[in-house]
Amino acid sequence: MSIMLKNYWPAILWAFFILIICDIKMGGVSHSPAFFEGFDKLVHCGLFFTMTVLYSGGYLRHNKKRCLSVLTAVLIILCMVAFGGAIELLQKYFFTWRSADWNDLFADTVGICMGMFSVLITSNAVKYANK
Repeated sequence: MSIMLKNYWPAILWAFFILIICDIKMGGVSHSPAFFEGFDKLVHCGLFFTMTVLYSGGYLRHNKKRCLSVLTAVLIILCMVAFGGAIELLQKYFFTWRSADWNDLFADTVGICMGMFSVLITSNAVKYANK
């Protein structure tokens, strides 16, 4: 168990960070002039991009692989989208001071797909460069 966590701890910590940041009371911060309209969606995209890259990197290190299979990539994407959906459901039913916005889930999914695309491109480039 500790060997598995050794490779996945950055992704696990990042997932806890996402869970906390998406469920705390933000007050009037969203109405601050320092943030532009859509800033929240950009943050969601970046958070899930990072989590996808961290988890995929942990998977590659744990399994001693150079690149992901298509099936593994799809499974990782589905798990990440499920995590984003769970956060939105928590915001709707449990953390009532936050509002569930399905556009946030769309932004999460865009970040997840961008992260997976970057992992696939980078890992395949490394794989073919080492041939």
